[in-house]
Amino acid sequence: MTFPLLSLIVFVPAAGAVVLTPLRKDEVVRWVALGFTLLDLLLAVAVLASFDTSSHDMQFVERRPWVPALGINYAFGVDGISALFVFLTTLLGSVSVLASWVAIDRKVKAFMISLLAMQALMLGVFLALDLFLFYVFWEAMLIPMYLIIGVWGGEGRVYAAFKFFLYTLAGSVLFLVGVIVLYFSGGKTFDILALMTQHLPFATQSWLFFAFLVAFAVKVPMVPFHTWLPDAHVQAPTAGSIILAGVLLKMGAYGFLRFTLPMLPEASAYYSTLMMALSALAVIYGGLLALAQDDFKKLVAYSSISHMGFVTLGIFALNLRGLEGSILQMFNHGVTTGALFLFVGLIYERTHSRSIGDYGGLMKVAPIYTGFLALFVLSSMALPGTNSFVGELLVLSGGFAANLIIGAASIPGALLGAAYLLGMYRKVALGPADVGHRFKVRDVNSREMVAILPLAGFVLWVGFYPKPFLAIIDTSVVHLLEQVHGKGGP
Repeated sequence: MTFPLLSLIVFVPAAGAVVLTPLRKDEVVRWVALGFTLLDLLLAVAVLASFDTSSHDMQFVERRPWVPALGINYAFGVDGISALFVFLTTLLGSVSVLASWVAIDRKVKAFMISLLAMQALMLGVFLALDLFLFYVFWEAMLIPMYLIIGVWGGEGRVYAAFKFFLYTLAGSVLFLVGVIVLYFSGGKTFDILALMTQHLPFATQSWLFFAFLVAFAVKVPMVPFHTWLPDAHVQAPTAGSIILAGVLLKMGAYGFLRFTLPMLPEASAYYSTLMMALSALAVIYGGLLALAQDDFKKLVAYSSISHMGFVTLGIFALNLRGLEGSILQMFNHGVTTGALFLFVGLIYERTHSRSIGDYGGLMKVAPIYTGFLALFVLSSMALPGTNSFVGELLVLSGGFAANLIIGAASIPGALLGAAYLLGMYRKVALGPADVGHRFKVRDVNSREMVAILPLAGFVLWVGFYPKPFLAIIDTSVVHLLEQVHGKGGP
């Protein structure tokens, strides 16, 4: 029997939530929560260290009967498509605990329990090899995120939490119908790997494609299913925004990679131009919305719509460069945008304002803060030498190869990104020195640096030496493309 490493990764944070239950002192709760997230991070590192990059097969597989009468199994596995997301989830889990150390000062235990439960459920989504098990994790993760926004969010938290829950639940209902159809059409099995080998009629594929599209597009979110995102981000506490941007948005794109492309290859190829056009629309529309914002958090939230548009553009380019770029860009977006939301939270703790106009001259009073902010702004702009440049270059290269017009149409999105990010940084860091007179602003402390440094490290590591990350992805992406093209793709 193999060592249940993946089960440990999923259930260590769940165990942490249980351990927190009897604790009373908030300081102890924070340290215990941090300890469990760091342990989970070490387990994820162990998976990457032992990962065989030469194989496209699922690794560290665990499989046990769960509901034999319906063919439901408790099954976990990891491949090159999911490995980076498992690591990213555990990394941002630790960052989120550190980001909440001071920001969350009421019901601390309940918050940390919700955060740990959320991490366990998100990891289950990335590791499940049974469609029913996947759906359980997919639905259950809505509950702790709903609580994180609705209990610890801003003044409009209840509205934002309900909107988030209703949007994602509506998409999930269609996904459930699709799961049932897929179960009966695919040989009455929930085994994800077995379902990938089935060849469904094009009419069935088309129906399932749009059922899955709604569920996954809401999570990404793709235009026009994006309207829940700004409200959720603005009202969520800092940790909630980090998890939303860093991990939750990736689940929709992961659904396209894990289900839509390999299980519905003919429909994916047939509707790829439509999906690329919607992606280019999201790139431009999200950039224009971000350009119009004075609220620091809203600007970063709308930028996520634009950046995730590049991700779906690469996915539906249906070529090696596009797919590898989209997966790498999902990891990069989690690092960079997660860091930007962390920086929004740090300055909000000091000023209790999110208005960009209130932060003028921040470089004079917080030079370390503004120095690292510059790094993440440049990363979000995809400047050469940063992580996002590598992913965006691959995505655009794949997009141009698949459809020259749509690829060219997405280019202004990069220019818009430079406009709103540099404009924001100029006002925040380089404007008139007003912030020191209006607020008591200190620079980052050692705890905050511990949260910032790993994210900054990955910006530079991927930017200057992406080979190890692409090596993890490559073999699985090649196999995915063989599944698509071998079963009716172009």
